Amino acid sequence: MRRARAAQETFADADQARVDEAVRALAWSLYKPEHAQELATLAVEDTGLGNVPDKVIKKQRKTFGTLRDLLRAKTVGEIERDEARGIVKFAKPLGVVGAVTPSTNPGATPVNKAMMAIKGRNAIIIAPSPLGHRTTEKAVNFMRDGLEAIGLPADLVQILPAPITKEVTQALMSAVELVVVTGSQDNVRRAYSSGTPAIGVGAGNVPVMIDETADLDAAARKICASKIFDNATSCSSENAVVIVDEVYDAAIAALERAGGFLVDPSLKDKVVGELWKNGKLNRHLIARDAPTLAAAFGLPEAAQQARFFMVEETGVGRGHPLSGEKLALVLTVYRAADFEAAKAKTREILEFQGKGHSIGLHTTRPDRARELAEEMPVVRVLMNFAHTFGNGGGFDSGLEFTLSMGCGSWQKNSLSENLNYRHFINITHLVTPIPEDKPSEEALFGPHWTKYGK
Repeated sequence: MRRARAAQETFADADQARVDEAVRALAWSLYKPEHAQELATLAVEDTGLGNVPDKVIKKQRKTFGTLRDLLRAKTVGEIERDEARGIVKFAKPLGVVGAVTPSTNPGATPVNKAMMAIKGRNAIIIAPSPLGHRTTEKAVNFMRDGLEAIGLPADLVQILPAPITKEVTQALMSAVELVVVTGSQDNVRRAYSSGTPAIGVGAGNVPVMIDETADLDAAARKICASKIFDNATSCSSENAVVIVDEVYDAAIAALERAGGFLVDPSLKDKVVGELWKNGKLNRHLIARDAPTLAAAFGLPEAAQQARFFMVEETGVGRGHPLSGEKLALVLTVYRAADFEAAKAKTREILEFQGKGHSIGLHTTRPDRARELAEEMPVVRVLMNFAHTFGNGGGFDSGLEFTLSMGCGSWQKNSLSENLNYRHFINITHLVTPIPEDKPSEEALFGPHWTKYGK
C-alpha cells in the first residue's frame, strides 16, 4: 500500500497527455497479440473456463474499445463548463483503488479496471480470484513493464501476493479509497460492508425475447454467436429465450440452423442432474465446450456437432434451476402465447434471478423495445443485438466498453450503468454568481392554489 501511495502521488500531477500515454501503454500490454495469446492460454490452463481463441478476441476487443472510450474523455483539469449555471467542473484523483477480479476473466478484467483507474490518475491494487492468480499476475507484470517503458512507476499497478485469502482481500478493501468488485456476490457484500466507498456489480441471468415480427434467422445467428462466445462465461450471455407462440416452431428451426440442438424432453432431468450437483453449478461442466456437455448429458450422436443446447422449460424459480444463470452452453427455451405473455415470463425470470442486469428483444417494432425500457426492472434493454457483444459496449452499441455491469438498486448496486472512467475520479465544482433565477410564488404554487386553494 505504501508503494502504491508513493507512486500515485508522483502521478497525481500528470497532464492529460501523460495520462493518456499511460493508458495506451496499459492497453498495449494486453492487446499485443503475443501477450493476449499467452494470457488466454494461461487462463484456460489454470481455470478450465472458456476457450483460448475467444479469450484472445475478448482481451483485444474489450481493450481496444475501452481505449477508444478513454482517449475521448478528459480527466485532468477542467472537464466541463456550464456558463448558464456558472459552474465549472475539475477532475481530481481518488488515490488508490482496490479491484477484486473474477476467475472468468483473469486477464481482461484486471487490465480493464487498471486502464480506468490510471485514467483518473490513481494507483490500483488487484485482488484476483485464487484460481486465476497466475494469469492475473502475468497480466499485471505486463502492465508494470509497460509503465516502466514510458518512464512511469510500475507500482501504479500491483497485485496481492499469493495465497489470496478473504482476510487479505478484506484488509485491502479497508485500506484503499475505492473498492471495485466484479465476481462473487459474497465479495460484493464484503466490499459494501468494508467501510470504504465501493462499487459492486450484480449477477446476470439474461432472458431474451423473440416476437412474431423478428427476423428469425438473424436473431438465431446473434443468439448463437453470443451464447457460445468463450463457452458462455460472460454475465451477458443469453440464459433463456422466450418465444412468442406464433413463431415458436420456426424460431426453434432457425436456432437449430444456427447450431443449436433441441434436447428431447425425456433427457431434461439428466441435463439438470449433471449441470447442478448438490444445488450448485457443476464446475466440471460450466464454461466447457459443447462435445464435453453432449457426452455428460448422454445426448445422441446428432448432438455431437451442436454448438449449444436448448432445453424447453415452463417453470421459473428454485424448483426449476434451468430458469437461472448457467454459465454453460445451455439455453432454456420458453413458449409464450403472445408478446404480453412473453414480457410476463421474462419479468418472472428476472424476479427469480438477474433482476437489474439486462434483457434482449428481437423484433422489428421499436415501440416494443421502448415499452420494455419503460416497464422492466433492468438497467439495459438491447434490441436486435448479440447480447454479449452489445451489453458490455460494442462498436455498434453506444454503451461504454466494460467488463463490469452495474445493476442498480435492484441488486443493491451503487450504479445503474456500465462501469467507466467517471467512477474513478472526484469532481470539484467551481461556482460563480449568475443572474438571479428565482421564480415567483405564483409560478411555483399557482397550479396547487388553483386546484386545492391556498
